[in-house]
Amino acid sequence: MAKIEIVTIGDELLIGQVIDTNSAWMGKQLNDAGFEVARVNSISDSEEEILNILKETSERSDVVLITGGLGPTKDDITKTTLCRYFNTELVFNEEVFEDVKSLLKRYVPNINELNRQQAMVPANCSVIRNPVGTAPIMWFEHKETIFVSMPGVPSEMKRALEFEIIPRLVSRFVTSSIIHKTVIVSNIPEATLADMLSDFEKEIPTHIKLAYLPSPGRIRLRFTGRGESEKVVAAEIEQLITNLEPIIGDAILGYDDKPTVQFIADIFKENNLSLGTAESCTGGNIAHQITLLPGSSNYFKGGVVAYHNDVKMGMLAVKEETLNKVGAVSKEVVEQMAIGARYNLGVDYSVTTSGIAGPDGGTDEKPIGTIWIAVGGPNGINSKKFNFGHIRERNIVRSTEMALVMLKKMVEQDLTK
Repeated sequence: MAKIEIVTIGDELLIGQVIDTNSAWMGKQLNDAGFEVARVNSISDSEEEILNILKETSERSDVVLITGGLGPTKDDITKTTLCRYFNTELVFNEEVFEDVKSLLKRYVPNINELNRQQAMVPANCSVIRNPVGTAPIMWFEHKETIFVSMPGVPSEMKRALEFEIIPRLVSRFVTSSIIHKTVIVSNIPEATLADMLSDFEKEIPTHIKLAYLPSPGRIRLRFTGRGESEKVVAAEIEQLITNLEPIIGDAILGYDDKPTVQFIADIFKENNLSLGTAESCTGGNIAHQITLLPGSSNYFKGGVVAYHNDVKMGMLAVKEETLNKVGAVSKEVVEQMAIGARYNLGVDYSVTTSGIAGPDGGTDEKPIGTIWIAVGGPNGINSKKFNFGHIRERNIVRSTEMALVMLKKMVEQDLTK
């Protein structure tokens, strides 16, 4: 199987001015086509760095895909550096120039010298024309390695890779079937989960890999299998997941690689249910995550950010005596919030939060990171206390995730009754 590396060029990537989304997209497309990306490299707009990475990658990879540095300005030095590495010179390409003129004629009345420079290409490369941009794609074959230089503009890179580069690589290299299957695990720390699965992992065959992909409140267990027969590999992975289920139990949230909020959306839309939120410590983040998804208006009626106790009492009918007795961060208060939200918002289900997000405000009895979450539904209320830690943003994210997990489990249980 071909060993592929990606090289992204640009100072803006290294200083955080621009986020490298190209590599992630390229990796997925190549993986779907049966290739494996061995390494991703990000380097500066420096001739020395470019020359070094070309030399390094030529010694260890079959294919090197390069993006960036192909613009018409002085800081775009990729083409000239490629010429130096491949011991060639830039020559004028009439076909590329016609493409440049055709693309710019609606925006630029007169083609200048910088525009003309875009049609200068290394003499020993194979030119792949770019119908959506002014920089051509350049294909080099040097010793045992293929180098492809593409624009860093995502739309231009994506079209080149999808319609030109991948088809050529598929015709040149033997690929194998790659199967991915993800199991979403909720609220088990990564180290704990790894310990639970230590014996299980010993039984995984060598052509199947298990990766732990943690995020706040959840872990994606990704099985990746490779082989000549897609059907055989898929069956092997399904059997592994069957063996996994009794080990993890009800901590398995689902089998599709999607956010928890998408599970919620699917369940509520499929069963014609309605939802409302009442949030204190999460400050509306649950409602925000819900409404990020298109179609959420079909089931989400609205939410209350009840940050102050006056709002809890006035809009959610939380009792003042309860607040005075046990405080806002308590089982009693989140449950009263859930009842008030269901009634005042007129929904089937409500989800509520109240906690101490930090970094201050904690006590010995209720330390920073203490969060109470409640879910209210037609068959009652379920509430639970969590202790997430001292980092405010992380506490909000984890509280949001666990609230959605609790909501999903309650609705699923109600639907089976």
